[in-house]
Amino acid sequence: MEDVIRTVKVKLDVPTERCDDLHQTKDQFLHCANTTADWAWRYPHDYCITSKQSAEKALYDRLRSETELTANLVQKGIRRAIEATKSGVARLKDGDKTSQPHFDTWSVVYDKRSATFHRDHVSLSTVNGRVECDYVIPTKPVGTPIGEYLLNEDYEFRMSTLQYDRSTESFYLHARMRRLERDDREQSTTSFDTKHRTVLGVDLNVDGSLAVTSTGVFIGNADEMNHRRREFEKTRGSMQQTGTRSAHLSIQSMKDREHRWMQDELHRASNQILEEAHDHGCTHIAFENLTGIRDRMAGAKRFHAWAFRRLYHYVEYKAEMFGIGVEQVSPAYTSQRCSKCGFTHESNRQSKHQFVCQKCEYELNADYNASKNIARKLLKKLHSGQKSSSGGAPCQCALTSGTLNLNGDYTASVNSTAEGESTDKPTTSVVGY
Repeated sequence: MEDVIRTVKVKLDVPTERCDDLHQTKDQFLHCANTTADWAWRYPHDYCITSKQSAEKALYDRLRSETELTANLVQKGIRRAIEATKSGVARLKDGDKTSQPHFDTWSVVYDKRSATFHRDHVSLSTVNGRVECDYVIPTKPVGTPIGEYLLNEDYEFRMSTLQYDRSTESFYLHARMRRLERDDREQSTTSFDTKHRTVLGVDLNVDGSLAVTSTGVFIGNADEMNHRRREFEKTRGSMQQTGTRSAHLSIQSMKDREHRWMQDELHRASNQILEEAHDHGCTHIAFENLTGIRDRMAGAKRFHAWAFRRLYHYVEYKAEMFGIGVEQVSPAYTSQRCSKCGFTHESNRQSKHQFVCQKCEYELNADYNASKNIARKLLKKLHSGQKSSSGGAPCQCALTSGTLNLNGDYTASVNSTAEGESTDKPTTSVVGY
């Protein structure tokens, strides 16, 4: 049966402070498209290249280095230009006049790898991490395209386009909706209920290790990042006092080196997190919600907030290649709750890096304890979302020596000699130091 596709235009409520992120994303997306068009159309009198694979092979690495876009958005920019080039070649063959494609209209193409579509909001990938935008839904959507298709569970989201209306300074999502047939709906429900879910929790820190996973691996060195940042600020301050052009250029050069070094460190950390998730068969990775992290995390500054968002962004887009979901959960009480017995009290946190439960006396690294609680929060969310009357698929947290489900049932890994979760300890090797 032929697919029934409908396009629905819905206005987005974009946070004011994130509008510029979308504009920059558009600029870089169009840069990818126009760069590809230049490359594909460079010999119009001989031949134009219309192979998506050839274009990606030739341009992907370059465009990834020139932009801050996710892999998927770079690919979408390349493919937009190749499709336009194909149309141009067809017109030339028909004897029509045409010219090299050029893209200047405000638009960005999103699919399910670069956007997460919901019935009331959408999460869009940008040059500065994800931005969540609520839909502006009419008071009475019944009988409108929004009610008929966007809010209708019988329709699923497909590739959609983000556009901007300069006259009203408003963003609009042109959402393509495909009607689900009965087999599609049944298959969707079945796969949702039966898929095995294993979560890797990640706790982020402003000192000590940058990240600690629920599998007990300590990743990166936040202390080294802080030291490098302080040294840079000290040198920049002394140079700024001179006020010369040479000093200004030196400061900019240092800033660029600092930025590249930081990006390299965050890429390494993100790769190690993905390796842990992949090695333990995880379907999801859980982080604390990064909103307001500077206010609630002692010692966190703008620098830390930027680094955490960038790390999350790197993990998120790389996880797409493994089919792993990445989500944020509420940070409430993750540092005070005992990951073994559940007793929650502020006195459980003995020091910055030491956790001792005042009820069961379970003792472990505080960041490791928090990472397990972060994983558990996403487990509860995934479990509550299952539709099966029998309880749905197994939901479990990945630990050093096995897995733990919401009922507290511990399963040791095949190669583990651990007798239970109480013996589960972080790995002795400290990654990144």
